[in-house]
Amino acid sequence: MTRHVLVTGANRGIGRAIAESFVAAGYNVSSIHRSGQLPEGVDGEIADITDTDGVNAAFDALEERHGRVEVLVANAGVTKDGLLMRMSDDDFASVLDVNLTGTFRTVRRAVQSMMRQRFGRIILVGSVVGLMGNPGQVNYSSSKAALVGMARSITREVGQRGITANVIAPGFITTDMTDELAENLQKQYEANIPAKRFGTTDDVAAAALYLASDSSGYVSGAVLPVDGGLGMGH
Repeated sequence: MTRHVLVTGANRGIGRAIAESFVAAGYNVSSIHRSGQLPEGVDGEIADITDTDGVNAAFDALEERHGRVEVLVANAGVTKDGLLMRMSDDDFASVLDVNLTGTFRTVRRAVQSMMRQRFGRIILVGSVVGLMGNPGQVNYSSSKAALVGMARSITREVGQRGITANVIAPGFITTDMTDELAENLQKQYEANIPAKRFGTTDDVAAAALYLASDSSGYVSGAVLPVDGGLGMGH
């Protein structure tokens, strides 16, 4: 039976590329997303990952149609950038509620299914700034750094059940978000990347495909940088 992969936020950017790659590789792919159109071949349920009941209902509906989720790619996230001294409590808390607590809600529900079948692949989409930091992104960096602790705690809790949990840490990836950066800023960022270019969404998708595969069964609690050498794994 083809494995059921659930990608949160598969309607755009990195999540969309990951979902498309899994479809092309023959997986049964679904998504929980808030809006927008999903790629061809991806089934979806509309839900907000800040709502526990909504997440659980979406999982139930998708599993009714496709069987238990065996691979979770927790990709959905938001940014509300601003300098520390001007950042409001709400700007900090709302980013953590999506990027960290929202990921927790989806992982908690997915693990229920994975425990029953003694197999699971949990892939958390973090960021290089979660490891390096970035001015103006105290909230975002904090939320992404915390995913490392989450993956490692999950590994220690359920690793004996055939479940792995890892973090992909993308660097600067060409998406709608980076396209909006001023040209001089893009050149400045590229100068700091050893590869001297931004990555592609396909680069991130390739890492997700590896971490979802049988070949990665002994890899857990790891952080896989996809950043052209920018973070050097730190």
